[in-house]
Amino acid sequence: MKHKVSLGRVAAIALGAFLAAVASAQSTPPAAGAAAKPIKTAAKPAVAPYQPGLEPRAIEILKAASARLAAARSMSFTAVVSYESPSLLGPPLIYSTKSEVTMQRPDKLKVLTLGDGPPSEFYYDGKTMIAFSPAEGLAAVADAPPTVDAMLQAAYDSAAIYFPFSDVVVADPYKDIADGLTTAFYIGQSIVVENTTTDMVAYVTGNVFVQAWIGADDKLPRRLYAVYLNDPARLRHVLQLTKWELDAAVADDAFVSAKAAAAPRMAFARPDAPPPGMKKPPPKAASSSPAQSGKAP
Repeated sequence: MKHKVSLGRVAAIALGAFLAAVASAQSTPPAAGAAAKPIKTAAKPAVAPYQPGLEPRAIEILKAASARLAAARSMSFTAVVSYESPSLLGPPLIYSTKSEVTMQRPDKLKVLTLGDGPPSEFYYDGKTMIAFSPAEGLAAVADAPPTVDAMLQAAYDSAAIYFPFSDVVVADPYKDIADGLTTAFYIGQSIVVENTTTDMVAYVTGNVFVQAWIGADDKLPRRLYAVYLNDPARLRHVLQLTKWELDAAVADDAFVSAKAAAAPRMAFARPDAPPPGMKKPPPKAASSSPAQSGKAP
């Protein structure tokens, strides 16, 4: 009995034979002596290495912000400082402090640190600086130089007191940035910080890399990220600045505290200084230095 074969069946058989022949041809090695043709690929365009420098637009933004701050006779703002600290698990932990800051040029400053951690208060009235601890009811008191800039240096030298927002309240903020400035470039604009349009710039001054968000209209700094380039862990320090008020009237008694003035007093002292009556330990011999002993510092 003869079987009828449909046209579709014939076409399928023919297509299968054709594909098998193609596959066989592709898998057959080239004849001896035949050279394989190289496959041409498009050459990747050369990318020039980044050359650090000072972009005019970034410098213009930094100078404008510095000029706005320097021109203010008084200012107040809230500073939230967050900084990373190594943990036993590896990833860093984040700690934060919140301070209410009031400054009046050339010789007045008040910093009320509310948390996290123990609350503290700092007062400077042009003649005296007071570091007050409300929980313990104790105050460290010392004579102070007649300007905010000189007082900040004296507070650090005598008691290791340092405010992360110091560059905002000094007389010439741009000078502090320009000293050691090697790189500055413009990133773009953002609208997520305080719902304000900000210009983002990045710069390297000394051994610190900073990314700053600066108000496009009011030229006020809103957020700063800083990383110390000589820190192997590259831990980040973040400064958030909100509730800005410039040239507002400041009460005459804003830079003094009755509680701090009445508290038991102690002298300013660095936390790394030896207790009274104890001599500093003699320096270690050169043979026991970390570099020569092979131990990490």
